[in-house]
Amino acid sequence: MPEPIIIVDYNPEWPREYEKTAARIFGTIGDKVVAVEHIGSTAVPGLGAKPIIDIIVAVGVISDAHKCITPLRSIGYEYTPYPDFPERLFFRDGPMGEGPHHLHVTEFTSSFWEEKLLFRDFLRARAEVAQEYFNLKIQLAARYGADREEYEPYTEAKTSFIESVVARARAEKQSS
Repeated sequence: MPEPIIIVDYNPEWPREYEKTAARIFGTIGDKVVAVEHIGSTAVPGLGAKPIIDIIVAVGVISDAHKCITPLRSIGYEYTPYPDFPERLFFRDGPMGEGPHHLHVTEFTSSFWEEKLLFRDFLRARAEVAQEYFNLKIQLAARYGADREEYEPYTEAKTSFIESVVARARAEKQSS
């Protein structure tokens, strides 16, 4: 039975866990990698999160991402197809939502790459916005988190907040 959605306080070990995991991934598919970044809430110092390290890998072209499926499987990453999102491939190690790492592989020039970094960097630079996001996640976990079948509503409910932050970050970036 899947575990409920649980938000924990920030863990200062998360950046080290990212570095260790990113090195392992790079050692496996480095010939296709343009860049690797720590994304999501665990990448924002002080922000509580589900204790899952999100990693994004940029490749030159999306066909290179498909060439990563077998090598990543050899180190325990299961490819989970999402036909609605052809601009990225998603991998996990462990059961959905429970494994310690999620891996997203996309093109370096994709909007997915840009938006994930804009969101992360905006939260890193603005503790008050990161706190708003943390409060929202706590509320949503309380509402939807007891049943992992409700994971989609939890994710969807965060979307408008994330989109508004990305829009603000993009506008600031364009004006500077």
